[in-house]
Amino acid sequence: MRGPVRPTNKPSEGEKQLPPQGALEGIMVLDLSRLLPGPYCSMILADHGARVIAIEDKRQYLADGLFLPTVQRNKAHISLNLKSAEGLKIFGRLLQDADVVIEGFRPGVVQRLGIDYDALRRIKDDIIYCSISGYGQTGPYRERVGHDINYLGYAGVLDLIGEADHPPAIPGIQIADIAAGGLNAAIGILLALFERQRSGQGQHIDISMTDGMLGFLPVAQYWRELTGQAPQRSDNMLAHRFACYNTYATADDRFLAVGALEGRFWKKLCERLGLSQYADMQFDETHRLEIIEAFRAVFLQKSMCEWEALLGEADLCVSAIRTIDEALKAPVFVARGMVVETPRTDGTAETNIGVPIRLSATPGAVRTPRAAFGQSTRKILMEYGYSEQQLQRLTDEGII
Repeated sequence: MRGPVRPTNKPSEGEKQLPPQGALEGIMVLDLSRLLPGPYCSMILADHGARVIAIEDKRQYLADGLFLPTVQRNKAHISLNLKSAEGLKIFGRLLQDADVVIEGFRPGVVQRLGIDYDALRRIKDDIIYCSISGYGQTGPYRERVGHDINYLGYAGVLDLIGEADHPPAIPGIQIADIAAGGLNAAIGILLALFERQRSGQGQHIDISMTDGMLGFLPVAQYWRELTGQAPQRSDNMLAHRFACYNTYATADDRFLAVGALEGRFWKKLCERLGLSQYADMQFDETHRLEIIEAFRAVFLQKSMCEWEALLGEADLCVSAIRTIDEALKAPVFVARGMVVETPRTDGTAETNIGVPIRLSATPGAVRTPRAAFGQSTRKILMEYGYSEQQLQRLTDEGII
């Protein structure tokens, strides 16, 4: 077997027509995480030019439908059994060329596997190692299991979502996984890369999704300090208490979002709706319910589309509440490249959500279609000198 060849960000299959790489070109990431938080983080890095090799052996997630293809674009994905000595040896070879390692196991798992930060930095002392977990690597909850709903609950966020006098409502998106986990991890990795450029030192990043959700509470904390009372579900300034920041049903059983928080927006909206008598009563507690009912009655007079046509461009902070199907077809997202068609090698195309972080000189891009589970295993290992015979043996032994 020949020695390892330093991988580059050269095009692989189906990448002939690629645009220039982004700001992270030349950075190599090994992503050991699964499900959503870690893969979402590494997708961000891949969108901006990093070479991401996702490493996974949990075929159970694939069988259970929990392998999420929509966060696998721009990546290579390999299957590798890290519980085997041969699998660890392969991982060690990849590590020599890596800048970042991401893992999302429960605390203690990577120590048992022998791939924790302390072990890896003895091999590569400038490695940046990001751990994403529910409750962090330290503290009394480090061993607890959980999912998005649990992290929202512990952090006091879930208690603020839903209708008053009803149980808290579970959001239809995974806020803790994506924002507190994936986005915070990406920020941490970028900060660590910047510091390494200055000092030459790698470091360990400890991302707790529950910590991250607590970090979503600065406005709620301020409201608590200002009023002496904690904000209540569906009953505070930014959640249904007043008519100016509320949702309303329309004549066709659709909904509008009204965010006329500033006084100038509120007064202009009242005039447009023929409710100018309320223009100076935006936060009037005595007439609060009366005003909300008046707004509800007016908005029930027209359809959602009629209201959007009438108010949408009137500088009023009023918008239609779209379905996901409508959002994916909305002109604003199509025009900004936030919904893109990515060609596959078989001539078909897949619809992807675009790159929301816009850089003028080094723009990110959806360059390659979603990687299937283990799709790149043989190709990546051949780059490291493994022959067809060796790959077949590794397959037969369940290593790859």
